[in-house]
Amino acid sequence: MIDLAINGETHGVDADPSTPLLWVIRDNLGLTGTKFGCGMALCGACTVHIDGKAMRSCITPVAAAAGKKVTTIEAVGASALGRKVQRAWTELDVPQCGYCQSGQIMGATALLAEKPHPTDADIDGAMAGIICRCGTYPRIRAAIHKAADGQGR
Repeated sequence: MIDLAINGETHGVDADPSTPLLWVIRDNLGLTGTKFGCGMALCGACTVHIDGKAMRSCITPVAAAAGKKVTTIEAVGASALGRKVQRAWTELDVPQCGYCQSGQIMGATALLAEKPHPTDADIDGAMAGIICRCGTYPRIRAAIHKAADGQGR
């Protein structure tokens, strides 16, 4: 049994310690907002926060999350920063198909927690591993700036 603190709740999970955190989140806990994309940490659709850092849950063994605070897209809006990011995403109509957006929002929120006023280069660096097949990158960047300073660019 592995104890996980996910979205402010403790869950005892009966899983092999090497099971990817993504599958425990989705299959054991029923939190399906975190998406499976590639299974190799190349696309970022599975991004969650572990102790506030953006991490790819598809390659993170569940045992590595034990004793740490895990936040998924379902709870990111519980924080003021998460709400600002989600509001900016909505106001700027960032999603197209939407599949990558939970990963994008989780990446953006982690970036803004670390750098409240990022440059374009900061954004590009932090978001580079989260792929949007629809190509909404200009809207993603604008939403991050909007969440950071309320202006948008």
